Amino acid sequence: MTGPVRVRVAPSPTGDPHVGTAYMSLFNLAFARQQGGQFLLRVEDTDRARFQADSEQQVYDTLRWLGLDWDEGPDKGGPFAPYRQSERLDTYRPHVDRLVADGHAYLCWCTSARLTEMREDQQKRKLPTGYDRLCVGKTAAERAELPGFQERPVVRMLVPDDPPLHFVDLVRGEVSAPRPDDQVLLKADGFPTYHLAVVVDDHLMGITHVVRGEEWISSTPKHLLLFDWLGWDRPAFAHMPLLRNVDKSKISKRKNPAARLTWFVEQGYLPEALLNFLGLLGYSLPDSEKEIFSFEEMSESFDWSRVNTVGPVFDLDKLGWLNGHYVRELSEQDFAERALPFLQRAGLVGSPAGPDELAALGAVTPLVQTRVAVLSELPDLVRFLFVDEEDFVVEEAAVAKALTPAAAPVLTAAADALEGLDEWSTQTVQAAVDSALLEGGLGLKRGKAYLPLRAAVCGSSISPPLPESMALLGQERVLRRLRSAAALAG
Repeated sequence: MTGPVRVRVAPSPTGDPHVGTAYMSLFNLAFARQQGGQFLLRVEDTDRARFQADSEQQVYDTLRWLGLDWDEGPDKGGPFAPYRQSERLDTYRPHVDRLVADGHAYLCWCTSARLTEMREDQQKRKLPTGYDRLCVGKTAAERAELPGFQERPVVRMLVPDDPPLHFVDLVRGEVSAPRPDDQVLLKADGFPTYHLAVVVDDHLMGITHVVRGEEWISSTPKHLLLFDWLGWDRPAFAHMPLLRNVDKSKISKRKNPAARLTWFVEQGYLPEALLNFLGLLGYSLPDSEKEIFSFEEMSESFDWSRVNTVGPVFDLDKLGWLNGHYVRELSEQDFAERALPFLQRAGLVGSPAGPDELAALGAVTPLVQTRVAVLSELPDLVRFLFVDEEDFVVEEAAVAKALTPAAAPVLTAAADALEGLDEWSTQTVQAAVDSALLEGGLGLKRGKAYLPLRAAVCGSSISPPLPESMALLGQERVLRRLRSAAALAG
């Protein structure tokens, strides 16, 4: 197919958007931008049984969060609108009628019960499963004389004896696919199946390259037949390797929360990190050792020969490492702005945040930016600073580990030393605590001395650097928490 490159992603609004939608969108868009072409978003909503009304908006929101914007789509319009299949039903019927008239398709009146019985019998006899063509060549009246008849027929394609089973794939070279069954093209409710609608829409919308997951390789012969029967040019095909779990199984929303795109937003991954990660899963730059790269770098170098053909493992540890890198690259102001919604969601900061809350966030940012891999870790790390004093509690684990009876004199000594400070800063706090608890004082090692102090002041065994945390918290609150923890330990 000649002409400007036109590619598309076509999600189904059947729940939370799958991470595979972002994966396919990334490669489609990178190729389109390199070629100066167009990227379309088409909503394939003909599966009415699984349709969810809010899913389409989630697709828009998550893809835009990642920076994967489209040129044409349901929300933007375009020269080939509408871009929702449910709004294009009148488009498909004439092509179905043509296929039936040309002898490439036929009506099938078989009930679902009869089809189930047929398949079970085939499996029992160890025969290939597939429709037995009971309805081929029959009128409705003739078919009604036989068992398993329903009034409203479906339309099936009539696969020839020699279907096109070989095609050239941009990623894999020559590919051989299995012989297809007589696929249903139009369901009894008048809705097209995916296999009919995708071919009609791709042709009418001028799609030049179909970039999709490798699970569709087996369906490609059906689509090639339909393109040929309808007298349309075939698009080029590129079948991407599927994303895999660590056990090499296909990543799915039922088994892995990371299959949901919204999960990454909820957990506080940065969109630029996730985009880099998805690119790294399926693509290598000319400098194959380079792991940190932008969408622009990927698009500029894009070549189908550099796409991985082996199913990449969705390694969250690797994504965490990448996300930590991008978190550390943020300016302090950018980090604070991205962190704020997570503190608001945890109820630690108001919405909108007040001036004092914003000042506290700005002050603690330098202490925590290098300590989080994802932004959802932040509330637990800074809770001690934002929680109201009457709501402050020490975690049970920290109590058991750190606030033992032996900790009481340590906490008391620290409180006594800090109470006399006229100047409250990181330096004076650390000097007073070290003087009271380390050599010259109780003679403790810093790690052992700081453990009960951290639990008492921050409520956890994990916190930002302790002297800095105490300096931010203020003398009055630190002393109150130390005295209270000493009483609890004793």
